[in-house]
Amino acid sequence: MKRLTLICLLLAATFHLHAQEKEKTPIGGRPNIKGDLFLDFGFNLLNNRPEDLNTRFIPSRVVNVYYQTQLPLGENSGFTFNPGLGFGLEKLAFQGNQTLIPDPAKGGNSSQLVPISDIYGENIRVETNTMALNYLDIPLEIRYHANKSDYNSGFRVAVGGKIGVLYNAHSKITVTDSEGLTQKVKNSQDYGLSPIRYGVYTRLGFPGFNVWGYYGLNGLFDGEQGPFGTEATQFNFGISVALF
Repeated sequence: MKRLTLICLLLAATFHLHAQEKEKTPIGGRPNIKGDLFLDFGFNLLNNRPEDLNTRFIPSRVVNVYYQTQLPLGENSGFTFNPGLGFGLEKLAFQGNQTLIPDPAKGGNSSQLVPISDIYGENIRVETNTMALNYLDIPLEIRYHANKSDYNSGFRVAVGGKIGVLYNAHSKITVTDSEGLTQKVKNSQDYGLSPIRYGVYTRLGFPGFNVWGYYGLNGLFDGEQGPFGTEATQFNFGISVALF
């Protein structure tokens, strides 16, 4: 949450002066800025995964923060090209109180899925167990606006793709033992994750509110470096709000 707050503040500051120079719509509207600052909220699922790699739905969340500019394709055609830049902040929460650790049999940049009790002992209570995956993303989309005279209002639908660079991955585990001692451990590793991700997505709705979905085209893990040699891919979906 602290990282998300900092990112929002940085993006808001970046476009603050630009927004001040633009004429604003009446109360209840949005600033007349050629672009969108999206906050996406959703869930992170794994496709094509082995049964042992099940995740918990609610804790496996996604928050994306993207700014996308708007380049018209023709005069009043209804189509725009919308390149952007932002951050994809994702979590995975494995079922059965399991977590990822490096797999010595595969080398340093690898992972295996093990019970947390194998690490911290049997008589423990697991309070927190999540895996964070943080990406720098470049979304690119073609957007169609139903209102061809005003692209800042009316229904719109977009299709596109994005490519992302993984800049941080870590597990966060909180356990309490039988004597009441609580340990909070954050462990940053490569975990055999693919350093690059890419996929396709769609977004539809109105300027202030959208639904979206993303389908990853490459594996979450690099080759067979993940647990069980999985070729699991990502599927994200959710809702988004546009701050401007």
